[in-house]
Amino acid sequence: MNKTAFRLTLYALPLLSLSSTTNASDLDSARTIEAQTITQSAQSQIRINKSSDKAFELKSEIALLEQEVANLTIYQQHLQAIVADQQQEMRSIDAQLAQISDTRQGVVPLMYQMLTGLEQHIQQDKPIRLEARLARLDELKSLMPQADVSDAEKYRRILEAYQIEMDYGIKLGSYRSQINVGRIIEAEQLYLGRVSLVARSLDRNLYWSWDVDQQRWVSIDTSLASHIDQAFAIAHKQASPSLLELPVSLSPAANTEDPS
Repeated sequence: MNKTAFRLTLYALPLLSLSSTTNASDLDSARTIEAQTITQSAQSQIRINKSSDKAFELKSEIALLEQEVANLTIYQQHLQAIVADQQQEMRSIDAQLAQISDTRQGVVPLMYQMLTGLEQHIQQDKPIRLEARLARLDELKSLMPQADVSDAEKYRRILEAYQIEMDYGIKLGSYRSQINVGRIIEAEQLYLGRVSLVARSLDRNLYWSWDVDQQRWVSIDTSLASHIDQAFAIAHKQASPSLLELPVSLSPAANTEDPS
């Protein structure tokens, strides 16, 4: 080998050494860049995952809010329907109150007319439980102006009095009270509807019948005493119902059939 060739070889060695060093540096740089890239990619993926989770959470919250809005819409419609029904009910109540006011204006005079009719009936009727009936009438009259008693209760009480008057016409009953037979005495009285009204003394020796035409008590034959006593026993539930023979307390006109 000549000197020239050797010299070239010597020149080539530093170049090879320099080239190797450069390649190693580039490789390290590439690896560093790769590592950084991987790290950045991992970080980006983490951020993406977080963003995805957040987006999912937001989407879930939006779905819940939408459902809540839908529920609130339905509830609002329900409340609107209730309010509309309540308003309709209020209008109906207002109309009923107006009708009640009109009705009261008609019912109150009617009740006074009924009391007047009841009083006339008692005065013209047989004196069956007269004291109790007059006391009931006075109680109803005193009840009418009382503000703490409703008109409905007043009307009910008047109807009740009318019902009692009707019962006198269909029932058998007895009671004790004073009668005027020329003098005032205590006697037992018995009524069979409004057909018969009789009385007997407490010692059961004297008997009377109410005379409609004369409007007074008249003595009756003691031959009817046993029948009257039997009627008292039935009224007191001391004997079973049976056929009775009692004097009739009717006017001849009332006991005459209408020829038409």
